[in-house]
Amino acid sequence: MDTSILESPVTGLELRQAMRHWDTGVTVITAGSEPSGRIGLVSNSFTSVSLEPPLVSWCVDRNSSSFEAWCGAPSFSIHILDDEDAHLIPRFAARGTDKFAGLTTISTPLGTPALDAGRIRLDCRTWRTYDGGDHVIIVGEVAGISPR
Repeated sequence: MDTSILESPVTGLELRQAMRHWDTGVTVITAGSEPSGRIGLVSNSFTSVSLEPPLVSWCVDRNSSSFEAWCGAPSFSIHILDDEDAHLIPRFAARGTDKFAGLTTISTPLGTPALDAGRIRLDCRTWRTYDGGDHVIIVGEVAGISPR
């Protein structure tokens, strides 16, 4: 993975404004593409890390059935959920199911699947990963912000 810092089109002010939407404590994170497969999970470990460059992080459990896919994903999308999106939580928290079955998605400019859900979506390039005990901390550089 290339860990050099690239010029991001997202400013620190834009990231700060996007983070104001983070009050539910739950996100759905998606990655992957067709035909290799899409992955998704519910995360409450999401946080902003840096404004310059614009970085966010979240954690994936080493016991996740998609652990290797998450650690190898070049990009991911974070959907900051709204109250009306609560129905997605059990779907994306379930193990061993097609979490995208019956959902309409679009492909983001980074190639990740985007849901028609959430207050705002952050499309991120994987920047670095760190050991976090029984989890891995994934840090992403925010490449795009899309309000619902």
